[in-house]
Amino acid sequence: MKGHEKFETNIGLMVIFTVLVMSIGGIVQIVPLFHSQALTQPIAGLKPLEPLALAGRDLYLRESCNVCHSQMIRPFRAETERYGHYSVAGEYVYDRPFQWGSKRTGPDLHRVGGRYSDDWHRAHLINPRDVVPESIMPGYPWLQEPLDDPLIARKMRVLRVLGHPYTDEQIEAAPAALEGKTEMDALIAYLQTLGTAIKTRR
Repeated sequence: MKGHEKFETNIGLMVIFTVLVMSIGGIVQIVPLFHSQALTQPIAGLKPLEPLALAGRDLYLRESCNVCHSQMIRPFRAETERYGHYSVAGEYVYDRPFQWGSKRTGPDLHRVGGRYSDDWHRAHLINPRDVVPESIMPGYPWLQEPLDDPLIARKMRVLRVLGHPYTDEQIEAAPAALEGKTEMDALIAYLQTLGTAIKTRR
C-alpha cells in the first residue's frame, strides 16, 4: 500500500511510470506490425500509379477531395454492402500519404474505380447535380484546364527511393504521358484506379 501511495503522491514518479507503461504497450503493439507481410507487402495485382493517375492524385489533394471523402472501407456489413470489399492493408503500400479518415460528407471512394465511366466522372466533376440531383458537392469546371506537371519524373524518382517499383523507362516516358491532357483527365485517371487491385482478385 505504501508503494502505491508513493506513486499517487509524487507527480514526477507518476509521470515517469505512466510514460514507461505506455511506451512498453506501444512497442508491444507496433513492432510486430513491421514484421507482418500482410501489412507491408502489396496485394497481388497492385501496381504503383501511372504518371497521369499520379498527377491526378496530387490534384485530388490540391482540391481537398480528401476532406469530404475517405478511402477506407471498414469490415462492417453496412459498409461492405454499400461500398464493396473492405479495405486491406496491402492496398495502401504505394499510397503516400494514406487517404484514410472517418469524415464522410460524401461517400467513401476506395472502390470507385471502374464503377462509373469516364464520361460520368467528367459530368459529375463539372456539375455534380447533373448526375446526382441531391449532391451538395461543388463543381470543379476549372479542371478542364491543360495539365501542367513539370515535376512528374522527379516525383516518380523520389517514390522509387521509397519503394515504388518504377523503371527508368517509365520515368523517362512520364512527361510524354501527360501531354495534351487536362487536369480533369488526370483526376479521373486517379479515381478509376481506386480499389481495382482487390476487384481483380475477386
